[in-house]
Amino acid sequence: MTRETPETSEPAPSNTARRAHLAILAILQLVMAVQLVLLLMRGDWPHAVFVGGIMALTLAPVIFRLPVDIPSEIQIVAILFVFAALYLGEVRDYYQRFWWWDMALHTTSGLLLGLFGFMLVYMLNEDEKVDLHMRPPFVALFALFFAVGIGALWEIFEFAMDQYAGTDMQPATPGDPSGLTDTMQDLIVDTIGAAIVSVAGWRYLARARTSRVDNWAKRFIERNPQIFGD
Repeated sequence: MTRETPETSEPAPSNTARRAHLAILAILQLVMAVQLVLLLMRGDWPHAVFVGGIMALTLAPVIFRLPVDIPSEIQIVAILFVFAALYLGEVRDYYQRFWWWDMALHTTSGLLLGLFGFMLVYMLNEDEKVDLHMRPPFVALFALFFAVGIGALWEIFEFAMDQYAGTDMQPATPGDPSGLTDTMQDLIVDTIGAAIVSVAGWRYLARARTSRVDNWAKRFIERNPQIFGD
């Protein structure tokens, strides 16, 4: 009995997601290219370099082959997050123009990191070659702690940048010039986002499964034999 190749077993929707990924990336690149030209015309070199760096960062996974093949749906969300956080937030000053922008992005990052942590353990659980069998509550807890831990490391990075590079990544808030309130608000919304994914993942594993997570896990394992073996 011959073994089916990943190309023939891969679900058709992945091709649609791939096209959507490239279309969204092209639109965002066009928006940033226009901004880059305007910045160069104004002689705003620091922001021009920053926008160029964002363009390179979002294009890199398409131009260069990554060590792992990530599903297009996840890449779409990641690109949109980078665009919202770096371009809209920093270049277009959305952090200053909208008080809720930073909180919304931290909540989203909690959701994304929670999803990443959940998918990581889920794939290891589903892979027959890996001797790991965690019950749903522990998978959910791992996803929660993974996301909160990454969020805490980011706050440490922000603190270090403010102390040694003179940035204002942990700005003062009304009644608190130290920036502690900003840090705690970020950690709280990170935790809320991660908790939402963890509870949803717990319910998913404990009850009837849907095909979307199964397809993501299957495609990721099939496309990365260097990680999971033949």
